[in-house]
Amino acid sequence: MAVKNLINLGCLFPQVGCAQFSEKPSVYACLGLKCSEFIGFSGNHAIRCLGDQNCSSNSASELPSVVDNRESSLANKLQKDLTSLPRPLSVSDFSTFPSHGSKVRVSFKGEPGSYSEDAALKAYPQCETVPCNEFEDAFKAVELWIADRAVLPIENSLSGSIHRNYDLLLRHRLHIVGEVQLPVNFCLLALPGIPLERLKRVLSHPQALAQSDNFLSKLGVVRENFEDTAGAAQLVVSKRMFDAGVIATARAAEIYGLNIVAKAIQDEPDNFTRFIILARDPIIPRTDKAFKTSIVFTLEEGPGVIFKALAVFALRDINLTKIESRPQRKQPLRVVDDSNNGTAKYFDYLFYIDFEASMAESRAQNALGHLQQEFATFLRILGSYPIDAAA
Repeated sequence: MAVKNLINLGCLFPQVGCAQFSEKPSVYACLGLKCSEFIGFSGNHAIRCLGDQNCSSNSASELPSVVDNRESSLANKLQKDLTSLPRPLSVSDFSTFPSHGSKVRVSFKGEPGSYSEDAALKAYPQCETVPCNEFEDAFKAVELWIADRAVLPIENSLSGSIHRNYDLLLRHRLHIVGEVQLPVNFCLLALPGIPLERLKRVLSHPQALAQSDNFLSKLGVVRENFEDTAGAAQLVVSKRMFDAGVIATARAAEIYGLNIVAKAIQDEPDNFTRFIILARDPIIPRTDKAFKTSIVFTLEEGPGVIFKALAVFALRDINLTKIESRPQRKQPLRVVDDSNNGTAKYFDYLFYIDFEASMAESRAQNALGHLQQEFATFLRILGSYPIDAAA
């Protein structure tokens, strides 16, 4: 029997403003199933797996039989390994499920062995990871208490911002409680015994392929896009694609039984991805270590209004580390008066800003109070959290 509770995910500092929502998120808890017993979902039901009991609901597709004894042995081993992997969650999986146990459960987008899972393990080395199909599924996993944290990419030093996650930050009421800087180290993987020269095609995420352009051009292979780097590795193993390589992590090679045929194949050695850590509740800001604060706001139309809004930080010696703008989805256009031509339409924007200051500091509180009182029509604090200085 499920027990339904309500929690209030309010603003950390209501005195500087917070968007009001008509509905509070519901949090569900399901009794009687230990986290250690959880394998996955089938429809709306959690699947148990105890001891050596086989869990057919979580099995991967059987690998095709082969004549060659060596390949047959490899196929059996890979099939056994793939069967033990948890499948990613989707929206349909989010029924009532508890988060008991001592380990932190961290949701991420992708398959086991992805770069997002590497970031989760860097933030919480002893955590239990929860793979999800989509970014929003990772948000929902935390909201519904399936996971305690979500780790999601927010920007890459080469490809820029991940706009989808900026939009989801506003749609959901989770709080940023930390960040992770992860260096990108692309490896080329292949099935055991397959040399680099035999590869005719390479599968991976479009960004991984694009950021390894020089290496792939010299190799002269066909590039095939796949939604997830680790998912591409799983496909090569399950389909036994002997002519295909995969750009993925070194951990993906260990998980799926692939060989690393080339390391550090990315075009730029200084390639980093920044991930944010999300939780249901904010952390308490401190002043004894370096903190960063993330906010989102909207402004009235007018000459120099963006300059004036940013000046509230400069006046207090607060350094801005990130500025991002996104069109408002519900009201993308704003009609303003124009003395020459009657009326004109402009895009109405949301502004996302990261700045180096803790909300425990009076200068940060005063800056946001100034911003809301004089310039902002909407202001929300997304989180105040420690800076990750170790890459």
